[in-house]
Amino acid sequence: MSDRAVSHRRVLAIALPIVLSNATVPLLGAVDTGVIGQLGQAAPIGAVGIGAVILSSIYWIFGFLRMGTSGLVAQAHGAGDAPEVGAHLARALTIAFGAGLALILLHPLLFAGAFWLAPASPEVEDLASRYLAIRIWGAPATIALYAITGWLIAMERTRSVLVLQVLQNGLNVGLDLLFVLGLGWGVSGVAAATLIAELGGLALGLWFCRTALRLVLGRAGVFARDRMMRFWRVNSDIMLRSVLLQGSFTTFMFMAAGQGDVTLAANQVLLQFLQITAYGLDGFAFAAETLVGQAVGARRPAMLRRAARVTSGWALGGAALLALIFAVFGPALIDILTTAPDVRAEARRYLPWLVVAPLIGIASWMFDGIFIGATLTGRMRRAMIESVAIYAVALAILPAVFGNDGLWAALMVLNLARALTMARFYPEAEATAA
Repeated sequence: MSDRAVSHRRVLAIALPIVLSNATVPLLGAVDTGVIGQLGQAAPIGAVGIGAVILSSIYWIFGFLRMGTSGLVAQAHGAGDAPEVGAHLARALTIAFGAGLALILLHPLLFAGAFWLAPASPEVEDLASRYLAIRIWGAPATIALYAITGWLIAMERTRSVLVLQVLQNGLNVGLDLLFVLGLGWGVSGVAAATLIAELGGLALGLWFCRTALRLVLGRAGVFARDRMMRFWRVNSDIMLRSVLLQGSFTTFMFMAAGQGDVTLAANQVLLQFLQITAYGLDGFAFAAETLVGQAVGARRPAMLRRAARVTSGWALGGAALLALIFAVFGPALIDILTTAPDVRAEARRYLPWLVVAPLIGIASWMFDGIFIGATLTGRMRRAMIESVAIYAVALAILPAVFGNDGLWAALMVLNLARALTMARFYPEAEATAA
């Protein structure tokens, strides 16, 4: 694949299925809430909500398997090393299944700790515990799907990612309706529907990867120490970078709470605009991961340079389009997300920050994709540490002077710092392909 030109059509063929796939994610959450909401009671809704948050927070820790697998597989694919393409997936799946089994064994402690940190009413905790006790059995499948998704993206098979996401979520929705509204299983029905969908998604994902996995069956060296060490180095760098990034957003929300309930609610509404931005532009960063990784594997710096330029050009166009949409339709979107007049007014006050956010953030997001493809994950980690330090200074000064405007300004500073700190390392990305 790496001998093909990096055309605009090729970039869109990678990116657009990811954008469509991402669009199915919030739909599933809405259906879960809507179906359980038909029971007419508050406790089941709260139980499903808190249970899903607990699991997503735990699973998020293993999101590095998606990015690390993507970069390493793209490089092996670019080098024409078919056995190593499958070996990277085998390593990732081994870690995923091991982590999933560990979560199953440790889940009583993990869930007890979660309820200690975020206590709820006895009724909600009881229902949430039932929900979690069923869903935890899907941990190996969910974590393994991170690795499978990264592998498919690296192989430019993003249409398979879309098919996987649509069928998995479609199965989940259908079983939701059957188990909850048809059979009356309540919260347990929502959990069972998700578990079956996760296992079905894993089965389909493994089928998509079957040829690559056959190549490594019984092959010596798949788990050789030097190769496993490289795999761990790449993924541990990404994990630390992701923890720092998530911590930055968590700090933002904690500090927003100090601005008052209305401002906190308004910020939560506006953060959905950032989520829309991520869903809309992720595909181009993923395209960069794939094409940059293939260029590194093929030892073609000119291909890497063009891949970075073409994917970033489309991403910038997407960011500009989102900025325009937010500027024109932002107030209407706010009204859809909340009916509280005071929250609506407060969100409109800070909407300009979300209009410029895609334009300010796009460079850092694309550098993420480029660096993952080049497996310059140590540089990503270093850049994130430096950026968080700058962000901490901004948080210490700007909110105290400008209130919530200062808080949003600090978040923009974080994205600018990430872009600038990674930009200085970009020549090393091209050097990896030389």
